[in-house]
Amino acid sequence: MAKKKKTIGRPPKYTSKEQIEGLIEDYFKSCEGHILTDNDGNTVYDKWGYPVYVDRHPPTVTGLALALGFATRISLLDYQGKEEFCETILRAKSRIEQYTEERLFDKDGANGAKFSLQYNFKRWREDKPDEVKSPTINIVCDIPKESPQVSAPTVEVTPDADS
Repeated sequence: MAKKKKTIGRPPKYTSKEQIEGLIEDYFKSCEGHILTDNDGNTVYDKWGYPVYVDRHPPTVTGLALALGFATRISLLDYQGKEEFCETILRAKSRIEQYTEERLFDKDGANGAKFSLQYNFKRWREDKPDEVKSPTINIVCDIPKESPQVSAPTVEVTPDADS
């Protein structure tokens, strides 16, 4: 009788990419929010004539991970490592990256967008060149020093004229 092989660890959260794709679309729809209406069901507009949205929020990698039922964004990134889910998760992350990149043109969101792009998307990191150090010059003096020949002082004796 053959032994059944025990699987170690938790079973996968999703078994097909179709399961994840539906939840991803739901997440992006939830980010759009919905239009605010008054008691009569009429759309409420702001002072510039645009409809007012409520429950609108920016899409984020962490938000996507939570919407898919993962505890952390790292868990989502681990799922991205699975061949079947790689393309689907990369596409969702690209949609988030697109939104964040578009915020670079918005004066209110540019700094946050730049930070998010640099720390959440590898291609956006600024590679800082190594600090330029001034060249080090090592002076090696390995020439043997010759000790000068010390000669006894010469004393000149001059005869006295008186002697």
